[in-house]
Amino acid sequence: MQTWLANLRRLSFVTRSLSSRSAKMPAAVATLVVLGSSLAIAQPNETSGEANLQLPDLTSVSFLGVDGHRLLMIGLLFCVFGLLFGLAIYMQLKKLPVHRAMREISELIYETCKTYLVTQGKFLLVLWAFIAVIILLYFGFLLHFQPFRVFIIL
Repeated sequence: MQTWLANLRRLSFVTRSLSSRSAKMPAAVATLVVLGSSLAIAQPNETSGEANLQLPDLTSVSFLGVDGHRLLMIGLLFCVFGLLFGLAIYMQLKKLPVHRAMREISELIYETCKTYLVTQGKFLLVLWAFIAVIILLYFGFLLHFQPFRVFIIL
């Protein structure tokens, strides 16, 4: 009990000292310095922004004698092999015998997860629609991009 009270007193002392004006001032100055320096560095011009990024030619770089484009394709090939391996294991597991009580619990978990994912999907669709409207307004009307480029950004 004594240790709990001592920890509580120590915690209240720390919160009182952090809430003092002298402790808030350095944090506010540091925040202003960071924001001011980032604004000074980010000088807007016609080639700034994610929409104007120029992707490098992947064939011009190599890693251990393999060019970047071929290395990327090999990575995608590994992804496809992993997907096929996962499907094969899934089909084998689906054919295994299972106890009735275990199947009931599995179905309950499946239905619960499905309901959760549908709810999350609806939320993400609404969020995506909101972000899409903002992207359309920004890139389509304010920056006057071509409709195809706005579609690609979306």
